[in-house]
Amino acid sequence: MRLLRKALMPDYDVSAPLDTDYYGVFADVPAADRAFWSRARSFAVETLDELSAAWDKAEYPLHLARRLGELDLLTDGVTGPGLTPMSPLAAGLVNMEISRGDGSMGTVVAVQGGLALRSIAMFGSDEQKATWLVPLARADKLGAFALTEPNHGSDSVALETTAHRDGDAWVINGEKKWIGNGSVGDVTVVWARDDDNNVRGFLVDQSLPGYHGETMLGKGSLRAVHQARITLTDVRIPLDAVLPGTQTFKDTAVVLFATRLGVAWSALGHATAVFEAALNYSQQRVQFGKPIAGFQIVQERLTLMLSELTSMQLHCMRLAELDAAGTLRPIQASLAKFHNTRAARTLASLARDMLGGNGILLENHVIRHLADIESIHTYEGTESIQSLLIGRDLTGVSAFH
Repeated sequence: MRLLRKALMPDYDVSAPLDTDYYGVFADVPAADRAFWSRARSFAVETLDELSAAWDKAEYPLHLARRLGELDLLTDGVTGPGLTPMSPLAAGLVNMEISRGDGSMGTVVAVQGGLALRSIAMFGSDEQKATWLVPLARADKLGAFALTEPNHGSDSVALETTAHRDGDAWVINGEKKWIGNGSVGDVTVVWARDDDNNVRGFLVDQSLPGYHGETMLGKGSLRAVHQARITLTDVRIPLDAVLPGTQTFKDTAVVLFATRLGVAWSALGHATAVFEAALNYSQQRVQFGKPIAGFQIVQERLTLMLSELTSMQLHCMRLAELDAAGTLRPIQASLAKFHNTRAARTLASLARDMLGGNGILLENHVIRHLADIESIHTYEGTESIQSLLIGRDLTGVSAFH
């Protein structure tokens, strides 16, 4: 019976990369950048099935996070002592390719490199950089970035966590939520208010008394990476654990702005995966006596998806060029994030529908990407917040209050 069932059920291979690039946007990627891209592609392909299984079980395969470090794919273009130079284009391509395979690992890149590593590289002392940059880049140590709180997400500028100076130590109290690596890592960059009410960054060892990171359960998205709810109760850290370059929330915002473009690239990776899954499926799925690729409505949908995907590629490539030239404005990264995560949601929905019932099977990957896109659409600034930032820039009028 099992053999008969297997013979009657068609098998679909929808995950094969097709390198969709209708406008040749990536035709002239330099060799050094292409080398990063190639390593990311190999990782994505080789780990796809394992990560899909981990996603299903809500397990965080830490050995794969460390593998990303071994492949030197975690720096997100951050510069600093001991770090391999990675151009903005290479960083984007890595974000794209890792997310094309799995969004949870894409989030590892965003948290480990984009947030934790970047915070120390931008604002840390020489000693802090010497201690943390290379171990974080290699994933010998895992880092977290603790900004969001249970009552402060989009308005994180109003964070309530405090850092009180007590003799030769800082004493930190507060709560954080949605913190990647916050329960399984080594160091957490905690953003807190000092005695002068200024928001500053503090390096907190996760093994210290009073630090409690609880893995959040029940997620329907990014299930193969752990986020934590963190409680900090009279956590004592040395005075030199503060990031000396941080003085106000504006410094926090600089880190967030720098990672926002990475989210746009990540969305492009997800969108590429679901588009290529739909295209592959359309050529393999036979209904009414022929592949569904031969039906007009399917071709129309594929064309719509391609047009959106090509637009996403152009957004990313142009902003990588601006970033490399040092002329990228934070608001431009906001527009790319706004456009690309919205477009990725559209493509995932169309792909899921095109695959019919097969679209909800994890073995075909589309439903996993559809769910993961919901997270990247939200983090690093929701669609609503990006709209307000862009609208303020356009009109000169703030609508935040």
